[in-house]
Amino acid sequence: MTEKRYDQRVLVLVEVRGDQRDWDEAERVFDQRGWPVVTAFMRGEGASQGVLREAAPARLYSVEVRFFGARNRRTERAAAWRVEWLARTVGLEMYARRCEPVDRDREQLTDWRAHTVAHRPPRVPHPRPLTVVARLRRAAVVSRARFSERRGRHDTGMVVTGTASEARRISRMDLPGSSAPEAATDVRLAHGRERRRIVPRREEESRRRTYRVVACLFAMTFCAVVARQQSGVLMWVWAGVAALCFVGGARLAYGMFVAGGRGASLLMFGALAGYFLLVSLGADMEDDRGWTPMQMLSLFAVTVTAGGIWLLVRQWTWGEWLAWAAPLVFTAVVSFVVASGSVLHALYADSLGLTPDDLDVPGVWQATSAVKLLSLLSYALFVPALWGIAKHVHASFVSPVERLGVPLYVLTQMTVVLLCTLWALDSARDAVNDFHTAAARKTAPPSYFGVEPEWMCVEPTVPAAKLGSRGGVLAPERPYLSFGEAGGTVSLWNEPAGAALQIPAEQVRLVPALDGRVRCAFSYERLPKEG
Repeated sequence: MTEKRYDQRVLVLVEVRGDQRDWDEAERVFDQRGWPVVTAFMRGEGASQGVLREAAPARLYSVEVRFFGARNRRTERAAAWRVEWLARTVGLEMYARRCEPVDRDREQLTDWRAHTVAHRPPRVPHPRPLTVVARLRRAAVVSRARFSERRGRHDTGMVVTGTASEARRISRMDLPGSSAPEAATDVRLAHGRERRRIVPRREEESRRRTYRVVACLFAMTFCAVVARQQSGVLMWVWAGVAALCFVGGARLAYGMFVAGGRGASLLMFGALAGYFLLVSLGADMEDDRGWTPMQMLSLFAVTVTAGGIWLLVRQWTWGEWLAWAAPLVFTAVVSFVVASGSVLHALYADSLGLTPDDLDVPGVWQATSAVKLLSLLSYALFVPALWGIAKHVHASFVSPVERLGVPLYVLTQMTVVLLCTLWALDSARDAVNDFHTAAARKTAPPSYFGVEPEWMCVEPTVPAAKLGSRGGVLAPERPYLSFGEAGGTVSLWNEPAGAALQIPAEQVRLVPALDGRVRCAFSYERLPKEG
């Protein structure tokens, strides 16, 4: 049986009512979910004697419930929710009567390497005090010996963990099956220099404190960016909130260790805070090259989305990923990229009265527009990311026993997908508006994923009577915005008519124009007359 992964362990006293078949079924589902049964006894017997009255046939199980998630005030309730959900799923009458978390937070022991001490100068007592020269010579010899120790030149290959005194005694233990340790051995830190006064916190507690410090740094940076965009009282209000976030983060950094290391922690926090402010506000506070609040919110959304999605998929095994999840995701992404390659171009062309075939966009730009569309729609992942974070912190509205959780999630997800779709449509709409603005001002319009309209003087190569234009009448004396040639047809924009004008490519010649205000030097009289 494959060992199941988990984050939390909660010892739950589960009461299962019924007969022997119900108890056997309960033991089977406990084993199926990877919940070990510590002990079991009838109600009113064993540890429950004198505590619970003997009533209907019931059996008590002390079960270690294992599940993913954070350690907080709702961890015990999360274990009870899982027992209640299991009872509904298998159709058993079982109740979580007591929930007690099993503390498995580990110490962060220091790594040490054992080494010999034969290279150290012997300590020989001298009858007379040493001279200054002798003291300096002895200090130089000791320094060379210590330097060679830190370089690892005298290591024995043994690694031990613990405090300095524990590591020294453990390295000298004579264990069965191991080589006899040398009597004259000492230990050195495996990494860095020794800091005997620093006592680190336990692993999970240190991780939670680190996350809070980073959150304070991001909050401080965001408030500072907003304060820079404001003026007057609002600027001071946001600056004050940023200062409070800095103070809160500094307080957390000050207590990063149980003892010692507080000055170094504050120094590191101050350096990180300065770096965050320098990057977000810019080196010169007076220019506009810093970040904007919208960019900060986008960064926050990307970070939360990535973290939340990871909290969701981390519960999957590598076998599940390789079997179906990874191929399914790859197929869905590739199919969507291929299908959406011309979606933005189709919206852009339709707004101008054209078709995507009239634009003749290269394949690389179609792929680029598909990536852009995916990036716009990727904000729809924000909802499942928040769902993953809520499940990780054991929020009540996403508990397994909450019946309205799934409908609420589906409704919220559909709303966000609709908003993201409208946001994606705005990309093409904004590009069309910029195009109309440039056409009205007779300036160069911006490009849009490979579509580059240019001002052109359109010179007919056939008489006006034989000119096969669609969408209007060509005026050769003024320039047009040209979308280029595609499928033997030249597509132009007729600004006075506000519509597209299409002409067969063999009947016109395109001459680049500086802008839309120039006059094109063309006359039908220059055309060769028919013989």
